Amino acid sequence: MNYITAENLTKSYGIRTLFEDISFTVNEGDKIAIVAKNGSGKSTLLKILMGRETADSGNVFVNKDIRVVLFDQEIDFDPKLSVEEFIMTLDSPPIVALKNYHRALETGNPAEMETALAEMELHKAWDLENEMAQILSQLKINDRTVAMGKLSGGQVKRVALAKLLTETRAEHRHTLLIMDEPTNHLDVDMVEWLEQYLSKARITLLLVTHDRYFLDAVCDTLWELEDRKLYLHRGSYAQYLENKAIREENLNATIDKAQNLYRRELEWMRRQPKARTTKSKSRIDAFYETEKVAKQDTSTQGLELDFEMQRLGNKILELKHISKSFGDKVILDDFSYQFQRGEKVGIVGKNGAGKSTLLNIIQGIEPADSGEIETGETISFGYFSQKGPDFKEDQRVIDFIKDIAEFYPLANGRSLSASQFLRLFLFDDHTQYSPISKLSGGEKRRLHLMSVLFKNPNFLIFDEPTNDLDLPTLTVLENFLQQFAGCLIIVSHDRYFMDRIVDHVLAFEDEGKIRDFTGNFTEYREMKKKQVDTAVKSAPAEPAKVKEEPRERKRKLSFKEERELETIEKEMPELEEKRNLLLAKLNNETDYEQISKLSAELEQISQSLESHELRWLELQEIAGT
Repeated sequence: MNYITAENLTKSYGIRTLFEDISFTVNEGDKIAIVAKNGSGKSTLLKILMGRETADSGNVFVNKDIRVVLFDQEIDFDPKLSVEEFIMTLDSPPIVALKNYHRALETGNPAEMETALAEMELHKAWDLENEMAQILSQLKINDRTVAMGKLSGGQVKRVALAKLLTETRAEHRHTLLIMDEPTNHLDVDMVEWLEQYLSKARITLLLVTHDRYFLDAVCDTLWELEDRKLYLHRGSYAQYLENKAIREENLNATIDKAQNLYRRELEWMRRQPKARTTKSKSRIDAFYETEKVAKQDTSTQGLELDFEMQRLGNKILELKHISKSFGDKVILDDFSYQFQRGEKVGIVGKNGAGKSTLLNIIQGIEPADSGEIETGETISFGYFSQKGPDFKEDQRVIDFIKDIAEFYPLANGRSLSASQFLRLFLFDDHTQYSPISKLSGGEKRRLHLMSVLFKNPNFLIFDEPTNDLDLPTLTVLENFLQQFAGCLIIVSHDRYFMDRIVDHVLAFEDEGKIRDFTGNFTEYREMKKKQVDTAVKSAPAEPAKVKEEPRERKRKLSFKEERELETIEKEMPELEEKRNLLLAKLNNETDYEQISKLSAELEQISQSLESHELRWLELQEIAGT
């Protein structure tokens, strides 16, 4: 079944074109990830599909029989509502049926109860409350009575995610689920649960994420927005990178040929008199087309840089018997650690375990209850926080960086200018001279990152650096950090990022204890899983349960009901075959009117099949089989 068809979409803001003449389709069962640099138009494209913005030109056809649901970065909510009330504001029929059922229980009105029970049966809402509770539990939302206004930003995002998944589960109509960075503010356990949930669910999904392990586990198709075009890639993130490299290699070969032709044609243009023949005008037009291709800039500044940073002395950083508590909650319990030169350490643990508190104690932002911290005299911290600086919105990007320094020092007396360093982190010349107010949220996050790195610290501390950074920027940052000779501490839930960078893990476990593990993040997770498996195997076996007596067999089917059951069992495979044929036709159909007709037929077949399945279960229950 076709959900969305877009034809020749173009969208610009002023002189900046985000995308031009892009076309695509979304079909039932697709699980698509969008990959692009911040500011390329990902969020704008999602808003156009939601109907919140319009394209400058082109058309979007949304199937009238589907519902489009968005999980956005900005959550709109009434702070006075409780968590449960916020989730129950959903207006889907199963949720409404569940609310009416609870209201009937409170009033005790027999007529209301009869109507409510009929609604619960009609909309199959009996299991919905239990599933909603399971989703909330997995996302660590344990108190459903707390007011939304009292939750942290991360907790609000998790409640909104629970609401979205509940709505998707409750909605029996065809639904397109659009998710913008769903893994932000989730710890690793939650990310892995959501990963499994979405990969197994029979849903249609359009996803923006920076988490490459999550992307690979959930999606089988990637859309790449680059240079105002949309490229489609099938398969994993690694296959996408391979396809992209081949495309760029072919493009560079085309540009080389165009440049050779351009040089010859330029010489001809210079020799020509002002009066042109018709034939020469045709050649002139071809010259300008060749010039466009020849002057394309596909070069990217390499990161093979020899950094020159302040020397690290013999003493780096030593924590001695650090303890910290908030009331009865123990964050750190007699923790000691000595950092070595060039060490890259990842700090992991559940949300609220105390990771950010440890970073603040290390930098002297927050005092420890007891213990001692010794910091080397040559240590210069660079802190990339979750909050970020307060930008002067009217200041130009290049001036913001130049206020820090004019040049970034390299070895042997060389240096990079502020503009060159900005290009290194994907700020083109046009963006460099734009006011900060024109930047997207992700671009501001990238500028914050640059402001930290450009100060040339020798001890970097990153608190959730991957949140709101796009995949191209993360690749640049990873390459930078792999060559960084100083010390590095990273707090992150991004497993791929941690695996590429860190070689040592400090893991917050129970009661303020921190495990010191040598290895990357995945190796630490595998070690923990082995421990759990070993504990389960060594646990004493539960006593065998007494076998329950079989329930009393219900009445037999009447002769009429037996014939009805036989008819249903014969017709169900036929209906399934018809449904599969219609789905196959829809997947290959491009005509919108024909798509609508086939969709209507599919809806009738699906409803008939569902009715047969319900009656078959009812007759089986009567027979006691």
